[in-house]
Amino acid sequence: MGKAERTRQFIIEQAAPLFNEKGIAGTTIDDILAATKMAKGGLYGHFENKEEIATVMVDYLLNKLGDKIASVINKEKTAIKKLFAFIDVYKDPINSYIAGGCPILNFGVEADDTNPAIKQKVKVMIEEGQQGFRDIINEGVANKEFSADINPAEMAMKIFTMLEGGMMMSRVTGNTKYMHDIIKMLKADLKSYQLK
Repeated sequence: MGKAERTRQFIIEQAAPLFNEKGIAGTTIDDILAATKMAKGGLYGHFENKEEIATVMVDYLLNKLGDKIASVINKEKTAIKKLFAFIDVYKDPINSYIAGGCPILNFGVEADDTNPAIKQKVKVMIEEGQQGFRDIINEGVANKEFSADINPAEMAMKIFTMLEGGMMMSRVTGNTKYMHDIIKMLKADLKSYQLK
């Protein structure tokens, strides 16, 4: 990686938490300059404008989340352990893996009516995530881990929406109890489909 690429990566790594915590609209160029300790000219030598910075930050944060999820899932051998590993990524929404919480939730809510390009990025992440869950559940059915009674599409949607909802509830109230209860319910639900 050359000096320009290293500097650009440094800017991304320093500014990404700001965008995730304060939102796209709430993050100013001055915030980015303070976080990076750069001059405005240096920043604009790597990015055309704030919109480009925001788009790159969203990509970076969604990829970071995706990489974390893939990492924990790929360590497991069985479908249920893969799903449990994914669910456990969300177990501490107050001190989440990515500062500021889940970028899917944060950017999805902010961009749904204001930024079609970022809305599309979040939509793709949601759809790919749902497909990943369905694939794992279908693998579990094929391997006789799960009963054929499980509905992969419904279970995938339930896992996703409950975790995102739990993230929001826990972060707004400052209480992880909501997420812990949701995780307990999801795991019990998945276990109810396990074949003995």
